[in-house]
Formats: sequence, C-alpha cells, structure tokens
Amino acid sequence: MSEPQIDKIGLKVGLEIHQQLATGKKLFCNCPPIESEVYPIKFFRKLRLAKSELGEFDPTAVFERSKDKTIVYHANPASSCLVEQDEEPPHDVNNETKEIALIIAASLKSNIFNEIHVMRKLVIDGSNTSGFQRTMLISQGGYLEVDGKKIGVQSICLEEDAAKLLSDTTDVREYSLDRLGIPLVEIALDPVSGKPDEVRKIALSLGRLLRATKKVERGLGSIRQDVNVSIQGGKVVEVKGVQQLDQLEKVIEYEAKRQHGLNIIAEKLREIETERIAKERDVKDVTEIFKNCKSKVIQKTLKEGAIIKAIRIKNFSGMFGFEPYEGIRLGKQLGELVRFFGLGGVFHSDELPNYGIEESDIQQVKKTLELGLKDGFLILAGEQQKIDLVIESIIKRIEDAKNGVPAETRAATSTGETVFLRPRPGASRMYPETDIPPIIVEKRELEEIQKKIPKSWDETISELQKTYQLNPQLTMQIFDSDYLVLFESICKDSRISPNFVASVLCGTITNLERRGLDSKLLKSNEIEKAFSLLADNKIAKESLEIIFESIMSGKTHTVFEAMEKTSINKMDSLELGKILDEIVEANLKMIEEHGLRAISPLMGIAMKTMRGKIDGQKINQLLEEKIKRKLGSS
Repeated sequence: MSEPQIDKIGLKVGLEIHQQLATGKKLFCNCPPIESEVYPIKFFRKLRLAKSELGEFDPTAVFERSKDKTIVYHANPASSCLVEQDEEPPHDVNNETKEIALIIAASLKSNIFNEIHVMRKLVIDGSNTSGFQRTMLISQGGYLEVDGKKIGVQSICLEEDAAKLLSDTTDVREYSLDRLGIPLVEIALDPVSGKPDEVRKIALSLGRLLRATKKVERGLGSIRQDVNVSIQGGKVVEVKGVQQLDQLEKVIEYEAKRQHGLNIIAEKLREIETERIAKERDVKDVTEIFKNCKSKVIQKTLKEGAIIKAIRIKNFSGMFGFEPYEGIRLGKQLGELVRFFGLGGVFHSDELPNYGIEESDIQQVKKTLELGLKDGFLILAGEQQKIDLVIESIIKRIEDAKNGVPAETRAATSTGETVFLRPRPGASRMYPETDIPPIIVEKRELEEIQKKIPKSWDETISELQKTYQLNPQLTMQIFDSDYLVLFESICKDSRISPNFVASVLCGTITNLERRGLDSKLLKSNEIEKAFSLLADNKIAKESLEIIFESIMSGKTHTVFEAMEKTSINKMDSLELGKILDEIVEANLKMIEEHGLRAISPLMGIAMKTMRGKIDGQKINQLLEEKIKRKLGSS
C-alpha cells in the first residue's frame, strides 16, 4: 500500500522545545555544567513507587517500577555536588537563569506570571536521583511568527535537565550526574495542521529566536524537540528525543504512517469477532514443549532460568502480520512493548515456523492452547516474577488495538522511526516543591526585561553579515551552526579571514562528519588553538583539515598530538623551492607540451608531498614562476 496522504488524514503536530541555557552554573547550585571524563564517585539507588498528593499512582511511574531496575550513578565533584546526589536541599534558583527565561518569554509575547512556583514532576526512570524533576511555569500564551503566520505558545517553563544515560541493561541502568541540573527552558507550542516540512520550519524559527539571545547552549544534545503527533480520530502520541531538524521531518512522516496504519488495523479488527482474553483460559505454560527446541534464542533464555508461556487469541490468525504500510504491523508493536520490559521479544503465529521453532513445536502449542483454525497465538519467555506482568500489558495492548492509536510516549530513533518508551503520564505526576519558596517577579524586573529583548533574527543576520563581511548563505550557515560563539571568538584575531573561518567550521568539519567522523571529539578549545597556530604562521591552511580529521577519527586528542602523528611541520621557502625544482625537472616533457596548463597536474604532485606543510596558494604561485622561467629559457 502507498504512503498515506498527509493532508487527508488530519495530521496535527505540537512542538515542545527543550533548550539548555548558557549560564555557566546549574539551576539549583553553583556547579559548572561541564562534561566529565572520569567519575571518582559511584553510588546505587533503587527507586520505589509512591502515591501523589492526590492519592494516585502515575501510570508512567507504575510502568517504570515494574522493570525493577537498580540505578547506578557516576559523579565527579568538578561537575556535581550533594544537590545532584539528593543529599542536600536545592539552593535558590540561579538569578541569571531566571532572567534568561523571562527574556525568552518576553520575546514570544508570552504572559509572565508575577509569582512563580517550583513544582516536582514525578520521574522514576532513574534520570533524576530524587525521583522527580524540578520545574516551574514561567508564562502562558504568546506567539511565534513564521512566514507571517502566528503559531500560538501554550506555556514556557524553566526546569532542570536530567542525568545522562550511560548504559541500560535488563537489570541495571547507569547515569552520570554532570548533565543533571543544567537549566532548561521548555517551550510548548499549540498544535498545528500542516506538512512535516512546515513543522520543521517552525522548529527552525524558534531555534533561531533562542540563539538570537546569545544566552543558550549550542551543540548536539543542547536542544531537543519533543513532538506530540495525532491524526483524525486518534489519541495524542508524544515522541521524545528528536535532536536534529532532518530527523524531525522523518519522525513526523513515520508517526503519521504508523498511526494511520494502526487505524486501518483497528477497522479490520472491528470486523472480526474476537473474544476477551482470559489468563486462566487462554494463557498456558509451554516450557516443557520447548525444552528440546532448536531455537537459539529460546535455549538461551531457558538456560537463564526463564519460563515460556503462550497466549491464545481467538479469530486472530493473520492479524499480527497484517501490514497496511511497510513495517507497520501489530506484531512489531507488541515486540517493542515486550522489549521495554526487558524481555528479548515475542514470537507470533503469523511468523512461525521460523527462528529455529519448527512445525512440530507449533503443533504441540496449538494442541495445548486448543487452537481453532482461525485463532492466533503468541509465545514469550521471561522470569517467573516478570512474565505475568508483561502478559497483562500484552493483553491490554491487543484489546486496545480495536480502538486504533493508543496514547503513549515513544522515543525517536536515529533513522527517523519511533519505538515504544512508556505510557503517557497522568495528572498525578506533578506536585508542589516544598524546599523552595515562591519566586516573585516584580513590575520593575519586567520593565528591565523588556529592554533586554534581543533583535529579531533578520536584524541579527544582517548585523552578523555586515560585521564579518560574509555572503548571505555563509552568514545563515554560521548562525544556524553550533559554532557561532566560537566563530566570533576566533575572528577577534584580525589576522584570520572571517570567511575562511566560517567555511572551515561550516564546510570542512561538516564534510568530515559526512564521512562518518565524530565532531563531538573535536573540542572548541582545540579548534581555537589550531586557528591560533595558523594566525602565527606555524601551520598552513591545508593543515586544519588534516588535524581535524585526525582528532575526529579518534586517532589523536589534541592539535599538537595530531600535528606530531601526521608529520605536520612548517616548511621553509628553501626546502619548498628545492622540491618544486625536482618536480619541474622530472616533468619537462609535460611542460613543453602543455605550457602553463601543466600547473594543474604538477600541483597535484606537489600537494601529495606538501599538503598541510605549506599554504597551497604559495605553492601554486612559486610553481607558476618556475614553469614560466623554464618556458622562457627554452
């Protein structure tokens, strides 16, 4: 089946932008937000479930607690303190952070509250040592103007970032605390009806407004988009962790296709007479049947002490594998659900025999389940204490399948798809913070904030272009990149051309990334050091790409180490002249035949020997002189 037509399925998308603020300090303490490489402190936690002040359990918390994981935290005193370890109450809210949040709210014409209350948002996945995230509602209302159209602002919050996930296994989840507590501004926009590229434009416009303040962090992970996606007749699905604009478009397209596909599956299910699944009648222990099974997956789980259960679903034959669109199947949705409980996966009747499970195994399962010709079944393996909980979730998901799209939270993948993360949180997730008094915003403070609203994006771009004499395209590239602050810092040295700096930051580094190299390995201080060496005439322009390639490939860590490993050293004019004389003498026949046109191939030969050791322009100039001299003498 062809892809769904976006404009005919009632697609609505609401954006939530989470942007780290550049204050140099965390939200509730004075620790600097620096990324650590070593963690001398290590401690463990086991998070438990507690009722909210309304006396209810949040569904997200119930789901996370069911995984029963041990949380391991790694900390470095250079980037976190007792506040992050939840061994000390939070300090007062960082004033600079509060001011930046108010400036952003004022820039979006949002209505700022004169009294701000800090709230606790329940988080039980371990990403916060306290079991909750502190957040405060700064303002509501306002708008963002995009191509003459006003996109409404629902709310603006100031909150603390979560800990950084290091690893996640079946029983243990590990975090580092260097990111925990970094101030974030969260901006939620009204849902819009439109195509994915229009939503991308809205996200780009909001990102540009934030960067125009020059008070926000840049780089991968410093800004994240959560997307609320729904189609006509469906529930809202929240997709978390979209970090790049190209990924944003793909995620919206995939989620629209997935949701429309689930609606088609629901329509087909409503035509089938299915019975309600009863655990006593439809769930059977089939461990004995699979004791001698040839499936490596099943044998591995049995050795780990797992049991195997099968579930009968009446009149469900063909429905697990039914695929309205490529990759959109109910069987795949159930597989995602099972894996997030820590189980390896689930086998369904529409894909068997396969994976080492033979026809003889299937016949025994059918007999045990008393399966009818039109019935389907599922097989899954897991620990005794966990498997029944997973089966309950599977039964609920199958019963919900008749209703189409379930309200849930999903995670964006690097390929632009989405996977199940957890159920949607409930209203009982939020309650007041008792350790921090209300924050008063005075009228005088609001008046001062109005004076600090940054220039519009158009004015900022125009000023940037004029200051550094850049062309319009390069100006936009450097502004939208993660390197604007670094660019301006490097350009303080008048010996370096801003155009050259911008082309290296937006061109050379980007091209190296496209070759699969990692720009996160290239630290800003090392980039600045390389340009400083260039300004001091200690390296050639061509050396920059060689140095950056060495660092981004992981072969070296610093500029000087890269120079040593790649044998970059400045060549003097005497040595250069000698090498060029040798090249000219070795290619006299070519020079006689082609004259000055021989410069191009001879430059190629010269650059193989001298790339990175001396400026290419200088090599070209001297080579041309030597060829002219040789032609004149002959």
